[in-house]
Amino acid sequence: MAEHSEHRSARLSLGFSCIGHSYSHLFAPIFYVAALSLEEELTLGHGEVVTLIVAGNILYGLAAPLAGWLGDKWSSTGMMSVFFLGTGCAMILTGMASTPLHIGLALALTGLFASIYHPVGIAWLVRHAASRGMALGINGIFGSIGPAMAALTAGVLIQWFSWRAAFMVPGILLVATGIIFFWLVVRGVIIESRVDRKVDIPPSRQDMIRAFIVLSVTMMCTGLIYQATQPALPKVFSERLTELTSGGIFGISVLVAMVYFAAGAMQITAGRMADKYPLKYVYIMAFILQVPFLALAGSLGGASLLVVAMIMVSVNSGALPAENSLVARYAPSKWRGLAFGLKFILTFGVSGLGVLLEGKLYDYTGDFYWLFVVLACVATVAAMAGLLLPNEGSRAVTAAAE
Repeated sequence: MAEHSEHRSARLSLGFSCIGHSYSHLFAPIFYVAALSLEEELTLGHGEVVTLIVAGNILYGLAAPLAGWLGDKWSSTGMMSVFFLGTGCAMILTGMASTPLHIGLALALTGLFASIYHPVGIAWLVRHAASRGMALGINGIFGSIGPAMAALTAGVLIQWFSWRAAFMVPGILLVATGIIFFWLVVRGVIIESRVDRKVDIPPSRQDMIRAFIVLSVTMMCTGLIYQATQPALPKVFSERLTELTSGGIFGISVLVAMVYFAAGAMQITAGRMADKYPLKYVYIMAFILQVPFLALAGSLGGASLLVVAMIMVSVNSGALPAENSLVARYAPSKWRGLAFGLKFILTFGVSGLGVLLEGKLYDYTGDFYWLFVVLACVATVAAMAGLLLPNEGSRAVTAAAE
């Protein structure tokens, strides 16, 4: 009976971790689609509107180490409850905001609560996973479904109601999910686990330090590309794909959703590769493949731009199973939540400045050519840095702990 309860708890933990990954990526894509309406409603330029989310994006990363530390020291399930309920309430507040200041503050609060997921939820997932790459790949699908569904539902809700509904409806869904999750935890259906199912051979101290330095650079590059691309896609599609969108927000949101659905499909392949091949080379190849497609995106239009956007975002997302596996490999198990939190300072905090880069370059040049050229250079730097990662010995370790 006890073994059945543990397996049921593990399955539910993995399920809520995947759902939470989708939820954690909702607020930014919703905002970038809503920004197309807010430019007119607030009478602000594109760069000025996207600046409203910068504080939220920075807190999304900067608050992650504290969330991870609390997950390690207090409770993963407790922190996940706070994530669901807090993020949902903050999104509802965003939908109720009426001035640029209030919108910015509500988005900052949303970013603060949403910061809990990655350091806590992914560490939780890794703890339960026997095949980490595959588990992270499946989890990554949900991470890509989040932006896709956010863009699509935002387009529908804005088209038929308003940009406020685009925040309030998913906010209510998060609160409902949080209530269900909390109830399962209180009833003991979902229980806390502190034991890894897969135990790695500990790396040397020298390899840990070396991996930490290199990953600090590459993860910042990953985040910078991701953060700059997110606000760029709706805007560039509105300008260069008018024959496919008819200039409407709903049509634009459908195309953005297609890009992120394609990125989600890539996660399974990326996860299998992370389990089958050396993580170092899977990771480097993901950056190498991004370079030509980022460069092409700067000058293309029409259907060819859509195809290139699908590939470049898919490959960027495809780096994540290997990246997260590398973090899990080189971080001590008891500090894994904190380690993932430090990662997301770089990918979503410091790299949240990618939003500023996107807005400023567009306002200065009136186009996205130079943005994508800069991002191609960033991917090149990451590929070169990845070569300095430690060479892996045997990663296989022990059988899954029951």
